[in-house]
Amino acid sequence: MTGSENWIKLTAEPIDVGKVLAFANDPNAGGIAAFVGTTRAESDDANGALLALDYEAYDLMALSQMTDLARRAQERWPVLKLALMHRTGRVAVGEPSVAIAVATPHRRHAFEACHWLIDTLKAEVAIWKKEVWAQ
Repeated sequence: MTGSENWIKLTAEPIDVGKVLAFANDPNAGGIAAFVGTTRAESDDANGALLALDYEAYDLMALSQMTDLARRAQERWPVLKLALMHRTGRVAVGEPSVAIAVATPHRRHAFEACHWLIDTLKAEVAIWKKEVWAQ
């Protein structure tokens, strides 16, 4: 769909989920679906507690791939606005590492597009994570 707005960003700063949702707000949207991926607390006998995740990205390639994901989503669904953010650097337990918000005229399309975006981002975008353990 042409005419949609996108906000695509890689950032070393914490993601402001409220701003991501506010960006996606559109008077023509009947649905805004969002996904926020966070670093989950976990532990194991060998490593102790998970303290954080360190994210690295090949910035130019990752941004190009994220822009392409937005374009592909807009070809499949009637996207009005789309935000796609990913952190780089250290992300502590409980903090967001990725945030996606998609506004469409109908909720089903918003859910479908958001689900597709996170799954495809994780599979295709040049972003890597390393676990940081206590031990």
